[in-house]
Amino acid sequence: MAQLPSFDLSGRVALVTGAGRGLGRASALALAAAGANVALGLRNAAEDHGLVAEIANLGSRAMPLQLDVRDLGQMRLAVDEAIAAFGRIDILVNNAGGGIPMAPIESVSEEDFDAVLDVNVRSTFFLSQYVGRHMIERRGGAIINIGSQAGAVALPGEGVYCLSKAAVAHMTKCFAIEWGIYGVRVNCIAPTFIRTDGTADMLADEAFRADVIDRIAALHRIGEPHEVSGVVAFLASDAAAMITGQTILVDGGWTAR
Repeated sequence: MAQLPSFDLSGRVALVTGAGRGLGRASALALAAAGANVALGLRNAAEDHGLVAEIANLGSRAMPLQLDVRDLGQMRLAVDEAIAAFGRIDILVNNAGGGIPMAPIESVSEEDFDAVLDVNVRSTFFLSQYVGRHMIERRGGAIINIGSQAGAVALPGEGVYCLSKAAVAHMTKCFAIEWGIYGVRVNCIAPTFIRTDGTADMLADEAFRADVIDRIAALHRIGEPHEVSGVVAFLASDAAAMITGQTILVDGGWTAR
């Protein structure tokens, strides 16, 4: 009988950063629905907004963790707590990230530049490094970085954000090439504009929203969080066992034009 792909994550443990809302929340739920237990990286562990209960209703366990990715000491403590509670981490989703208000490149301050690189690049590198040491020891794991289509195209007014997400995409390749020998896969997902709390203000501008829908060249609509989290669950599963070092664009055709 032919071997069939498996999307089942039963018995595995995932750590998702920025799990409180948007793509992080959707990713945590998608992984739990596939059977994984989930450590929830939250900027305020006391406020999970019902996510632990939602995951329990799916038949999985969840653990809220105090995890501001900009604080490397706090990050390492959170990872240690997750491993102590669950025994291991099989899946890491580097979802937490951010940008600055749109501004021309000539007006970007050093402080704003450092802030974007800190939350998007530095945190992804060092969290992947710390969890990766555990995965290397266990000889297996899947790391999924949430990038952006901004890492593949230039968006006026978002130069620093674009270069930070391009760095995440290339970082993904570097980690994948070094760690493949240990059975650790590293991939990146690059979404277009997705309907979340983080994009609500921008998409509320009718002219901006119309331009975005036009640029999403094939599907001509705003994406939904589950359309990204489904790719997260896929890349975490054995069905994606031969995929590593890749950036998968979930952009409705934006970059295909």
